[in-house]
Amino acid sequence: MFEIKRICCIGAGYVGGPTCSVIAHMCPEITVTVVDVNESRIKAWNSDTLPIYEPGLKEVVESCRGRNLFFSTDIPSAIKDADLVFISVLSNPEFLAEGTAVRDLKEPDRVLIGGDETPEGQKAIRALCAVYEHWVPKSRIITTNTWSSELSKLAANAFLAQRISSINSISALCEATGADVEEVAKAIGMDQRIGSKFLKASVGFGGSCFQKDVLNLVYLCEALNLPEVASYWQQVIDMNEYQRRRFACRIIDCLFNTVTGKKIALLGFSFKKDTGDTRESSSIYISKYLMDEGAKLFIYDPKVLKEQIIHDLSQPSISEDNPERVSELVTITSDPYEACQSAHALVICTEWDMFRELDYEKIYKKMLKPAFIFDGRRVLDHLHAELQNIGFQIETIGKKVTSARIPYTPAIVGPRTAATEPPTKKAKA
Repeated sequence: MFEIKRICCIGAGYVGGPTCSVIAHMCPEITVTVVDVNESRIKAWNSDTLPIYEPGLKEVVESCRGRNLFFSTDIPSAIKDADLVFISVLSNPEFLAEGTAVRDLKEPDRVLIGGDETPEGQKAIRALCAVYEHWVPKSRIITTNTWSSELSKLAANAFLAQRISSINSISALCEATGADVEEVAKAIGMDQRIGSKFLKASVGFGGSCFQKDVLNLVYLCEALNLPEVASYWQQVIDMNEYQRRRFACRIIDCLFNTVTGKKIALLGFSFKKDTGDTRESSSIYISKYLMDEGAKLFIYDPKVLKEQIIHDLSQPSISEDNPERVSELVTITSDPYEACQSAHALVICTEWDMFRELDYEKIYKKMLKPAFIFDGRRVLDHLHAELQNIGFQIETIGKKVTSARIPYTPAIVGPRTAATEPPTKKAKA
């Protein structure tokens, strides 16, 4: 069997960097070179401040960088010297979850390798299997043809996204009926045929994979003349957009039907905790809807850089070709208490653990009254009684409003809440 001694990975982003760092860590006899055309990104990988945040990644990189792990912009040389190149030898889709990527790589549920039936293809499959067998049991390494491998990746993310959209659809029903979506999720999750994972109601899913892969699946179905299948999966995306709009409309309705000129503290900007990644983050879209209504946003996130937040909110699709509006309406703070100073409302968009430990009595004293908390991730469920005693009005995903004011109704008509109808966004190639 052909033995792999040198690996080249083209692309030093969220997948290539961590994946090949773990390969180098687990296979000290293999030299791994990660290359990229982005010189600043490569410099960051070679520095003390890595370009991405992932728990445990810095320790992995530092354990083998300069020994058998290298980061370079010299792409031709790396390819020429390599026995295996991570880009087109085979289909080896990743199943990493940001925030747990290092653990997912070290202890994967499965490794999927797809290739063609030619002797060369089978030889390449066996060689890559041998690399993973350094630390992954053979029973967890699955080999398939290329199409099965690619569709397995798309289907896996589509199924996970579907579960999130499904429980979010139930959260809207819970708010209308008086049920608690957490109680419903617990009850159905105890059914072994369903399971409890990915049944956490929230403001919607984000990240680089779920929407992209579902839309790829929609596009593929349309291209293959399967319109009913395409329509089915498009609804997963539509429901995610509906949930974001519905949450933003709830904020506006609770603040007496206007947020114009009102200060709103938005805590959390990454698409999930334990990562600095903001791609397709629900926070971006919640910010857009509130900015469209003239709200003044004070945004805090423990890992996302100010420049990244400004960049995301200045995109034409978000700022409607008026990036100056961001500088007028958005302030980035480095302290959550500063963000909440004199705010009308506090909105939690990312489930960072630190948000459970904030001094909410201190926050309440500095906010304008009535002081609202909109918990888009249900991170404060355990504190509801305490927060209500302090004086907060708490609004939670998937739970009916219990205050004396007019209850929130998703069917309210008007220019803002017309958006609560499922959008008709089409899939793009």
